[in-house]
This record gives sequence, structure tokens and C-alpha cells, in this order.
Amino acid sequence: MAADDESKEPKISEALKKLFAAGVSGALMSEEVIRTYLADVKLPKEMLQLVIQGAQKSKDEITGRVSKEIVGLIDKIDIVKEVSKFAETHKFKINAEIEIIKKDDKPKT
Repeated sequence: MAADDESKEPKISEALKKLFAAGVSGALMSEEVIRTYLADVKLPKEMLQLVIQGAQKSKDEITGRVSKEIVGLIDKIDIVKEVSKFAETHKFKINAEIEIIKKDDKPKT
């Protein structure tokens, strides 16, 4: 192996590690952060765009799944039962202040 080949190998290895890390964590990064993170890798525009699209697709899938799970959990909650349970163990105190002011009978000129 020539000296040139040995110096290129670590750079390629680091570039692949960065590319893989960007792909895996891309769902949690914005497009601009991904571009900045991969700036020194010198990827072709098409490949960078594929990484960004993959990250956006992952982000959309994660958001969809989390939303679906949250909706499922909320659907399982019996709101009336939970509020009743809360009301049984808590007192409610309401303070109000009312002020009555007489109107001026004279029209303003």
C-alpha cells in the first residue's frame, strides 16, 4: 500500500462515520445542522440531499408514531372518572370581588 493510500483511508473512515451518524441522528437535527455537520465531508450535492431527505422522512415517521401513541393513551383515559377522583380528594376555593358603580345621569357635551 502506498503512502497516499494510507493517508486517504482514515479520512474516508471518518467521513463514513460522520455520514452514518448524521443518518442515524438526522431525525433529531434540522436541515441546517446536518449541512453544517457534514460540511467538511465534501459530499456531492445529490448525496447530501439524499441524507437530508432521509432525515426528514425519519423525523416525519417518528413524529407520526409518537403522535399516534399519545392519541392512543389519551383515548384510554376516562376524563370524567379522573376529574371525579380529583374532586373527591380536593377542596375548591373561589374568591370573587364585585364592584357596582353608578352611571353618570348627565350626558356629556
